[in-house]
Amino acid sequence: MMYITRERYLSKIRPFYNVDLIKVLTGVRRCGKSVLLTQIKDELIGKGIDAAHIIEVNFEDIRFEKIRTTTKLDAYIKKKIQDSDKYYIFLDEVQHVRSFEKVLTSFRALLNCSLFVTGSNSKMLSGKMASLLVGRCIEFRVMPFSFREAAEYLQLTGKQVDPDELIYDYINWGGLPLRFSFEREADIKAYIEQTYHGIIDKDIITEKSKVSRQKFTKFSDYVMANAGKEFSSKNIETYFDAENDEYFEKKAIYRYLDKMEKACLINRVKRFHIVGKHAMSYVEKQYAVDTGFRMINTNLVNFEDTFFLENILFNELISRGYEVFTGKTYKGEVDFVVIDGRKKCFIQVAYYLHSPETIQREFGAFAPISDAAPKYVLSLDRFDYSRDGIGHINIVDFLMEQKGISLN
Repeated sequence: MMYITRERYLSKIRPFYNVDLIKVLTGVRRCGKSVLLTQIKDELIGKGIDAAHIIEVNFEDIRFEKIRTTTKLDAYIKKKIQDSDKYYIFLDEVQHVRSFEKVLTSFRALLNCSLFVTGSNSKMLSGKMASLLVGRCIEFRVMPFSFREAAEYLQLTGKQVDPDELIYDYINWGGLPLRFSFEREADIKAYIEQTYHGIIDKDIITEKSKVSRQKFTKFSDYVMANAGKEFSSKNIETYFDAENDEYFEKKAIYRYLDKMEKACLINRVKRFHIVGKHAMSYVEKQYAVDTGFRMINTNLVNFEDTFFLENILFNELISRGYEVFTGKTYKGEVDFVVIDGRKKCFIQVAYYLHSPETIQREFGAFAPISDAAPKYVLSLDRFDYSRDGIGHINIVDFLMEQKGISLN
């Protein structure tokens, strides 16, 4: 498989190559974390670092199965270190090592090294781990290919790419890197299904979890199929009651959501009270980390339904480093409140602005907002519908980074 340079992430990580912090790359399985580690390693060698001073361990490689304990990993790494010069240590899928945070803390304190680790758990730096690693690490969240990366990869393989056509494929099947190796939709779907169920089996349905695979899968499939829609435990209870299916207690619903979030399958989004200018405490929506996971649980895309476009835009915004909320006004809501430090903007997402009613609905959503922050409507239209100080941006141009948003 050919590889593109994932500059969006490398540019964020590069300043920390020689900083005394543990570099932690988290993200869903098969999103490209291992390749990113390889690209970091290649950059270091390109800058003159001796390859003998780079130590790599992939804990999903059977060759390293016997060092999945802190003591054995400690012994293995120290045996590899032959002198007092700096070593660069790469530990891939480190969550397979029990109490890995202890050995990482030890390496950082006792060795002349720069540590890079990956994990498929979004909360690997929470709880007890956080107390040991606080102030000692920096996290970088890695996502599947963005739309621009997907276009770049396809061009690298020799394909002619029309972004206005590619967007429909991307809406359907998302950006898991390996899925672009397949031509037939049946093969793409089979690969995404295999990846999705593999994540559930490896990261969620474990002996310790005591979770029913059948029950959890039904729940997860429902959440994926409804990603981007308003969420409530009552909706789930009502749905499964109507289907004469599984019964879900409220505690189980939120426990299962937490497991999906930990496995990096979803991102949970809170509401932002626009008048009060603060984030609200409860979670309002979930978005799939990749629209391919949503597609395999719906089996078709209604392009008039903007939830897939919202999902893509949400993933793009967080991968660019923004905080993103859904917006609450006294009359209704705005799709996204995008925040960077003290700056923000507001965004509405539409498929096509094909009627005066649609235009009024999307641009009118900002009417209750007195905040002077920039406001945008993003859609697939090529005609510029900007009006009344509200910008209109073509979604494809935004995803290709040909047009951008301003925050203030």
